Amino acid sequence: MTESNNTPNTQPESVIEYPLDFPIKVMGLKSDAFLEAVKTIANKHDPDFDETTIELRESREGKYQSITITIVATSRDHLDGIYRELTAHPLSKMVF
Repeated sequence: MTESNNTPNTQPESVIEYPLDFPIKVMGLKSDAFLEAVKTIANKHDPDFDETTIELRESREGKYQSITITIVATSRDHLDGIYRELTAHPLSKMVF
């Protein structure tokens, strides 16, 4: 009998090959503080983060803003850490 890679204590191998450029979209109320918070978190997790890759979009009424950042992801744990911090930030409404 062979042992499966999907046992409860192991994770299946990733089909993603690291490192890779990985876009992350964050939504929140439009404000300079929101944009600065996202930049700060991106720089913390990716010291070579290129702010020129930031894409901004406003909601139809201009109350909300989506910020897309592209970071160089080095592992699944790296991505999980960024998502956790962005999601936990009080100015962030959604991260995807």
